[in-house]
Amino acid sequence: MPDQISVLFVCLGNICRSTMSEGVFQSIAKKEPYKGLISKVDSCGTASYHIGEEPDHRTMATLRAKGIKDYIHLGRKLRSSDFDNFDYIFAMDKSNLSDIQREQRKKPGSRAKVALFGEYSGTPGKVEIVDDPYYGGHDGFETAYEQAARFSRNFLREVFPDVEAE
Repeated sequence: MPDQISVLFVCLGNICRSTMSEGVFQSIAKKEPYKGLISKVDSCGTASYHIGEEPDHRTMATLRAKGIKDYIHLGRKLRSSDFDNFDYIFAMDKSNLSDIQREQRKKPGSRAKVALFGEYSGTPGKVEIVDDPYYGGHDGFETAYEQAARFSRNFLREVFPDVEAE
C-alpha cells in the first residue's frame, strides 16, 4: 500500500474555496479506492478575516446538495507549522500562491509541496484558477465545486497511479 499523504487547501478567508475543496476532497478520500491513503485534510486562509467562523452558507448548501453532509470546519489562518505538517499545500489562485510561497521561504527545508490546485485541471499545460465566489451568486459556488471535484480526482490519480478508481 502506498504511503499516506496529507493535503491542505488555502484561499484568502477560508470560508468559500478552500473549504469547498477540503469538503470535496475529504468526501472522495473517505471512499474506496482512496480510503486509508490520506492521513489528514484541512483548509485555511492567508488572511485572518474569518478565524473561528463556519464556512459560507452557500459553500455548505452546495456541499449538501452534492451529498456531502458531514463536513465541519472552523476558519483558521495559515500557520508556519503547516509547511512541516502537510505534504501538499494547494492555493486557489495566484495571489494565495504568492502569499503561501512568501511564508514558506521563512521555513527552509519544510516538506510541503506548494502549488496551485488548478494544476490538476486535467488539460495538459492548462492551469485553472478557482475564482472567489464570495461576492457573486450561486453559480460561482457550483463552479468551485466542479473544479474541486475534478482537481481532486486528477490529483489522486496522479499521486496513486496504481489505485483503480471507478
